[in-house]
Amino acid sequence: METTLPTFLVYATNASGYLKYPIVAIGATIEGPILMIAAGFLLSVEVFTFWPLFIALVMGDLIGDVIWYYVGYFFAEPIIKKHGHILSVTPELFLRAKSLFHKYHLKIMVISKVTMGFGMCLATLMAAGATRIPFVRYMAINLFGELILVSVLLSIGYTFGSLYSFIAKDLQLYFLIGIIVIASAGITVFVRFAKSEMAKL
Repeated sequence: METTLPTFLVYATNASGYLKYPIVAIGATIEGPILMIAAGFLLSVEVFTFWPLFIALVMGDLIGDVIWYYVGYFFAEPIIKKHGHILSVTPELFLRAKSLFHKYHLKIMVISKVTMGFGMCLATLMAAGATRIPFVRYMAINLFGELILVSVLLSIGYTFGSLYSFIAKDLQLYFLIGIIVIASAGITVFVRFAKSEMAKL
């Protein structure tokens, strides 16, 4: 199983005591949603304790949000023009996010965060800094979305882990494949809906 876990969770499960939670926080800063689902799976088999894990995931992802805010505040446009393709953020996408921000920043940021930002997250976070959204407001909105995101993804992982433990060993692989297919389809439908809502702005 370890070979299928996000790298930081492999390190965390091998760490002792509360050291594993800072490792999870660092991983959440980098890997995000996949790590959250996998962490929920491990929570169900008591590798982690709920509150330290929840706090580590929220804090880790928020640290990433702070970093991208200040990248946008000081460096957004030059970076996107030169290296936007690496981040999957085109200049056009960034300009659209920036132009909508002053009027709709609350809705845009919550949708982007809760939907894991598919195709929009980095543009949204950098646009917040580039348009000088007050930092306290930015963090309050992101915290709200983060609490929803972590709760949902941990619950999904926990549910998968609970079901997995009741499946006969010779059927567990088929169960995991089925869950991956169903989850992927569900996420795709949800993200398309969220993007259509964003397009209406």
